[in-house]
Amino acid sequence: MWTLSGDYILFIEKVKKKTGIDLSLYKEGQMKRRLTSLYEKKGYSNFNDYFKVIDSDLDELYNFLDRMTINVSEFFRNYKRWEILEQKILPDIIKKEKRLKVWSAACSTGEEPYTLAMVLSNFMTLGSFRVLATDIDDNAIARAKLATYHERSLQEVPSDVKKKYFIPCDGLFKVKDEIKNSVVFKKQNLLADSFEKDLDLIVCRNVLIYFTEEAKEHLYHKFSQSLKKGGILFVGSTEQIFQPSKYGFEVVDTFFYRKV
Repeated sequence: MWTLSGDYILFIEKVKKKTGIDLSLYKEGQMKRRLTSLYEKKGYSNFNDYFKVIDSDLDELYNFLDRMTINVSEFFRNYKRWEILEQKILPDIIKKEKRLKVWSAACSTGEEPYTLAMVLSNFMTLGSFRVLATDIDDNAIARAKLATYHERSLQEVPSDVKKKYFIPCDGLFKVKDEIKNSVVFKKQNLLADSFEKDLDLIVCRNVLIYFTEEAKEHLYHKFSQSLKKGGILFVGSTEQIFQPSKYGFEVVDTFFYRKV
């Protein structure tokens, strides 16, 4: 039976202060086993010594954070879909609306809403728009707000975008402040909480596959009600809506649905 030793309690407090991640939200025994295994592999013998390392070494900090979160995402995931968004979907929306209301639902560790901000920056000046990004996981949101990523998360980022919007930092890549400041993060339970209204674009990708059919139907209706007429729902590559008209949608392109 694991007990909350003094150095572990202090470790939890220091990690929360540094990163915003609350390790006490995880199952205690499982978390202590995972962390103990991690620091022992690194050659340390206690939580105090291990925190000194992650407090001073960015690479070790992000190795630690990777072990703490199970969210898997990357920038410009399924790049061809983002090309369709940029070349076909957004130009049509922007013809009708000068200021957009855009939402990245279930945003995980931030790659998706930051990608969305990068794409939007091709159409409007930074500072003239905000991307709402929500997730149910406090720790994922804390990671997203840090806005620093391993290179593997940038595999599909075009080289010019990488150069323009990322700062290399000790083997990691930090999203520049002008993009970071374009995204507002908020905790939200998709199934239980209310949604904003009159949205122009909702991006909700690679999330609905984890829900039951009943829950999906509930969400499709909620998304439809939140979009203004002509607004777009952008879903993941395994999440086609087979009866879009049932929810007041029409197909614009594969994985893009317009509210009619």
